[in-house]
Amino acid sequence: MAIQRVTQNMLSDRSLSSLQTGLSRLARLQEQLSTGRILNRPSDSPADVTSAMRIRSSLANVQQYGRNASDGNGWLTQIDSALTQSTDVVMRARDLALEGANEGSMGPAAREALAAEVDQLRDGLVDIANTSYLGRPVFGGITAGAAAYDATGTYVGTPGAVTRTIGDGTTIRVDVDGTTAFGPTGSSVFDHLDALANALRTGNQAAITASIATLDGDRDRITTTQTEVGSRQLRVEGAIQASQDGELNLKTSLSNVENADLPKVIVDLQLQQTAYQASLAATARVMQPSLLDFLR
Repeated sequence: MAIQRVTQNMLSDRSLSSLQTGLSRLARLQEQLSTGRILNRPSDSPADVTSAMRIRSSLANVQQYGRNASDGNGWLTQIDSALTQSTDVVMRARDLALEGANEGSMGPAAREALAAEVDQLRDGLVDIANTSYLGRPVFGGITAGAAAYDATGTYVGTPGAVTRTIGDGTTIRVDVDGTTAFGPTGSSVFDHLDALANALRTGNQAAITASIATLDGDRDRITTTQTEVGSRQLRVEGAIQASQDGELNLKTSLSNVENADLPKVIVDLQLQQTAYQASLAATARVMQPSLLDFLR
């Protein structure tokens, strides 16, 4: 059996190589401790880096869905508030119509006062119909303008759906077409309020009485629209919650892949420092003695 001769140079080379390996491990642990991450460059772990990139891509998508859903929730909240106010206006106008229908107790001055209030209600309802969110009229469709209705109550918006993507392959409409909520031009709630005001001024009892049923229809249409908005808002709120849950899960997964277990790194660093100090001491003994050592 051949015996391999171990020279002083071989001992020195192997000792220095072991020292360099230990120093590299020490440097890597120190970097992990200072950055709090175990992945500081692709070469640290190509497979884990690939996983981290995929998780980050999914996280960006989920966060965008959450922002879309939050924006859609803002639209729907504004619409719901506007429709609630609209219902109140229509109900007040109906009360005035009932009051005006009392033929025996209404004189021209009293009817004029009722008509003037109806005019104010109509103008206020036009303002409500021009409610906007972030500068966009919520009842104006895809219009580039700032209003859905002009001062006469004529629809000037552009029909079209404003949508938001709130999930993978899930899109929801976040606006309401003005004609759906308030009726088509020529037979809208604004036209009905105008007709009621004129009937009050002229004392046309038949028209005043007819306006009561007409306003009931307007109220029902607005209420139905509000119910649909509420169902959409429930979906959007569910998407917001799902986005928050998904974001939390993905961040946890990303942390498991990228972030260092600091207590473990501290213990490993202390062990590596001890091992490196021991290696230095052992290497000092096997290195070739100097002339000074021979002279002692």
